Amino acid sequence: MLSMQEERDLNKKKKIILEALAKTLKDLRGAQSQFRFCSENDISIDVISKCERAVKDPQLTTLCKIAEGFDLSFSELALRIENNLPHNFFLIEK
Repeated sequence: MLSMQEERDLNKKKKIILEALAKTLKDLRGAQSQFRFCSENDISIDVISKCERAVKDPQLTTLCKIAEGFDLSFSELALRIENNLPHNFFLIEK
């Protein structure tokens, strides 16, 4: 069981990951509107909007669908997200 401090630290790190996802999605989408991207790829605009504001932790299947919408594999999307994380970032300290 995590202490309150450990829980706060974990939540801060989760926020960093969500911010890296948000930046990645905005960069990939470029000038294309959220509406257009979502309608062309059968993705909820609410999900993309919340992901791009770093307030939603999407399901794995949603990330796979988003990757396909950008003509990327899931691993390519994950690598782009990772590249937007701070150097030597770890969710769990070892």
